[in-house]
Amino acid sequence: MNLLELQRRMSQDVMRPLTTDFEMQASTEQGLQTAEIASRYIKPNSRLTSFERLEIYNRQYWFRVIAAVSEDFPALNAVLGQEKFDALVLAYLRENPSTSFSLRNLGARLPGWLASYPKLAGPQHALAVDIARLEWAYIEAFDGASLAPLSWQDFAGLGSDSTLRLQPHLQLLDLQYPVDEVVLAVHKATPEIDIVSSAVSERRQGSHLRLPTVNRSSTYLAVHRFGDSVYYRRIEREEFLLLADLGDGDSIATAIERAFEGRKVTPEQQAASIQDYFAHASELGWFCLPAATNEQNLAEPTFTSTEN
Repeated sequence: MNLLELQRRMSQDVMRPLTTDFEMQASTEQGLQTAEIASRYIKPNSRLTSFERLEIYNRQYWFRVIAAVSEDFPALNAVLGQEKFDALVLAYLRENPSTSFSLRNLGARLPGWLASYPKLAGPQHALAVDIARLEWAYIEAFDGASLAPLSWQDFAGLGSDSTLRLQPHLQLLDLQYPVDEVVLAVHKATPEIDIVSSAVSERRQGSHLRLPTVNRSSTYLAVHRFGDSVYYRRIEREEFLLLADLGDGDSIATAIERAFEGRKVTPEQQAASIQDYFAHASELGWFCLPAATNEQNLAEPTFTSTEN
């Protein structure tokens, strides 16, 4: 076995998924005994067999990637409970292993993946999916680029057929539950340094967090970065539809028409709402210049965060 073969062999063994008890599998997918494979390139010592020595690396690899996902979803952990959350993350990582040198995107597919596995969250499935979506939107808003916002002079030149670009860090969510209350409660009660799952090694001992009770209710959120912080802002359904269509590249006139389609309001009420929506979005810098204009204006995101 040359060096390259050794590296590939150990990589395969270390990255092989753990059992549901967080132990190394006794055999491979092909039916080969892991203990026999380990003995070919790992020497035992007076305290550990070849299998046990390899298991240390196997478990530590998975503990690290599980922790990387867990630290991005503390509210989901709190709602599901440690045991159910551990099983969910392990199942997710079996189907969505790390494929990049960076762990940042490891949890990116979890909200969509969880939506297809209702049994993993039980009766709280819809609530859990909403929480996962919001917590990942937080990551995207935290890391997303910030482009030069439109100035008042830019707005003066817009017409009904004009299009607008939204800030890359702005995330728009249509949810079944007001889960911002839950996520904020967890983040406020959990020190940033402690937002890491201890699921795979040692159970955290402490009082259980009392979570707010939320009932099913259509909720629309804009998750965005302002200054150095990430905020969750509740918005009306029409504002959500308006911003979503603008983000998709529709003209201002088309976005407005679709946002108020079927809504029984007077022209005066509609005009007042539109004015409020654009005023709020403009004040927060959600509208920005076209891509070509912004290429040289990318601002590096900062690494501090606060919810409000």
